[in-house]
Amino acid sequence: MKRFHVHVHVEDLAASVAFYTKLFAAEPARIETDYAKWMLDDPRVNFAISTRGTKAGVDHLGFQVDHADELAELAQRAQAADMALLDQGETTCCYARSDKHWIVDPQGIAWEHFHSLGSALVYGESNRQLPASSAAACCAPRGNTSCAAAAPAAGEQ
Repeated sequence: MKRFHVHVHVEDLAASVAFYTKLFAAEPARIETDYAKWMLDDPRVNFAISTRGTKAGVDHLGFQVDHADELAELAQRAQAADMALLDQGETTCCYARSDKHWIVDPQGIAWEHFHSLGSALVYGESNRQLPASSAAACCAPRGNTSCAAAAPAAGEQ
């Protein structure tokens, strides 16, 4: 089963956590000094916020899947839509280990498709090299081959 994903960059995490907690009538499933996430069931949404962006607003959209075969199906759909696919494979991003890929729609909106494999202690670090033009090891690509907000290097955080 798929879960819609929205990631928003915020300027004030505490104020945003307070707002979304009231709006969703639910506490975050995970909260860190720079990140919070709600796993809502009605509607089925993975809603995340972080202070790691360059400007406040929606950073990217996506789908979280429960099974690897669903992720493969989303990759096939993206390729059928003639979208360039950036396959990150297994990576760490947003305090989670995931297998993921990215596409960018014709308007430039990044879409993340991912299968969560477990929790992580750091915001992000990738075990896979992205193209040289990439600014980061995880999080939303800009254009077809680059990524957004830089993830901390191993040992930082």
